[in-house]
Amino acid sequence: MSGSLAPVPVRAGRRITGMAAVLLPLTPGGEPDWPGFEAHVTRTLEAGLVPAVNMDTGFGPVLAPSVRTEVLARTRRVCAGRVFVAGVHVDGSGPLDADGYRRGLAEVAAAGGLPIVFPSVGLSALADDDYVDAHRRFADEVDALLAFELGPEFHPAGRIPSAAVFEAILEIPQVIGCKHSSLQRGAEWERLRIRDARRPDFRLLTGNDRAIDMVIYGSDYLLGLATFAPDAFGARDAAWAEGDLVRFWALNDLLAYLGQFAFRAPVPAYRHDAAMFLALRHQIACDRTHPDSPTRPDSDREVLAELLARLEATLRG
Repeated sequence: MSGSLAPVPVRAGRRITGMAAVLLPLTPGGEPDWPGFEAHVTRTLEAGLVPAVNMDTGFGPVLAPSVRTEVLARTRRVCAGRVFVAGVHVDGSGPLDADGYRRGLAEVAAAGGLPIVFPSVGLSALADDDYVDAHRRFADEVDALLAFELGPEFHPAGRIPSAAVFEAILEIPQVIGCKHSSLQRGAEWERLRIRDARRPDFRLLTGNDRAIDMVIYGSDYLLGLATFAPDAFGARDAAWAEGDLVRFWALNDLLAYLGQFAFRAPVPAYRHDAAMFLALRHQIACDRTHPDSPTRPDSDREVLAELLARLEATLRG
């Protein structure tokens, strides 16, 4: 990728498609808080965002398959025909589990969701041509799916393929979009240029929680950060569509600060910040997270409380 890229134009007044990776809240005993989860999916829908479940934010990679199935069933019921996204996972550290991916794709599609292909050790280890061919075979299983470029900061099997691989995946009609989580603006700008030239209807979903203003250049988003405050993201997006730049940037700047804070190293600990933030909002009852997920120090609560107060004041204004 060149260090001096051609400018990417700002798309003023564009209607942004926002997707929020939904946190799966837990009870003090470590079980899924199902009422809290369903209420949070509802809040996400009411904010005008698409819920994305069984994502990294919802501990999808480490949940038992039966729990992922329960997440799907409850999301389907809450969404009642409205669009939602769900992660497709395979377990294990061996070669590509193609059958496992096929079963996962079919399960999500049968539940009415749009599947997104999560990385695995076997998938990420493939050579470029084989990686693209695997996505072609996945596409034969469903009417539509999302690809996923996920950096190793988020997941140990994460992989950011080359721009040439991204371009090849654009040629697969059933792959209607791709979440890009490199946390690098340059790589995402490069993909936007490729997308605009080759397949303008393809949805590039920024996963850059540290640079959420990528939406002004034509990215849509699927963000873990959006689970902290779907209402604020919905209000920010509406302000951009309406040309209210003062309100857009006021909300964006606060959310960007929250993203920079919550997504510091170790990045997966952002899920604990999300739980603390939602508990401070009295939207979930407990800020416990999955035992396989790193935690943040208690001192984060003071920073999160200040940001919440500022964000709520801005929303009221």
